[in-house]
Amino acid sequence: MKALIVVTSADRLDEAHPTGVALDEYAVLFTALCEAGIEIEVASPRGGPSPVDPKTAPDDAAKARWRVALDCLAETRPLDQVRGDDCQALVFPGGHGPLVDLASDARVADLVTRFAASGRLIAALCHGPAALIGAKRADGASLVAGRKLTAFTNGEETLAGLQTVVPFQLESRLREAGAQFEHALLPGGCHVTCDGDLLTGQNPASSDALARVLLRALGERQRAVLQA
Repeated sequence: MKALIVVTSADRLDEAHPTGVALDEYAVLFTALCEAGIEIEVASPRGGPSPVDPKTAPDDAAKARWRVALDCLAETRPLDQVRGDDCQALVFPGGHGPLVDLASDARVADLVTRFAASGRLIAALCHGPAALIGAKRADGASLVAGRKLTAFTNGEETLAGLQTVVPFQLESRLREAGAQFEHALLPGGCHVTCDGDLLTGQNPASSDALARVLLRALGERQRAVLQA
């Protein structure tokens, strides 16, 4: 089995606010897939090194623990060279970077649209669900319309002090698109939502839980293929 992880190429929200991929979210998902024996391809809009959000910069222990994940993050493939036709899962980690590029990238929208149309798994964490915004169903409606999902909430953005810095508030944008938005009772709490082939996690605290849900879903599909 193979998974495609798409990360941001954006390195700042504005001159005063550097950003990038949330390393902990990416590394947890990458490592879980890797340890399960799933082949992983990592891509980004521009290719090459994907910037790490400075707030999640690794210490020496994390660099050692996540060495393979970091190596792949340093050599991402440009989206122009990626189709993902041989992948069973499409994964979007968070960090604020996706609000800057993945949310408005036509190639990302096409990837999500094609994965959804073929019934393959799509997993997105924290700000990663920004990548779902441009995707459409066959009838032209937003992919997220009527779908249950979660993402970094407006309240969490306010607690982070970035509610007036981000290009848009993700919860609001997803609700405007018709999503049935769910979240944990308290900000920062773990929450994962599953709606068919769409798996979403609310925040960094949801990384491990989303990884487990994704692996379980991939395992169930693999068993179904073997039993067919």
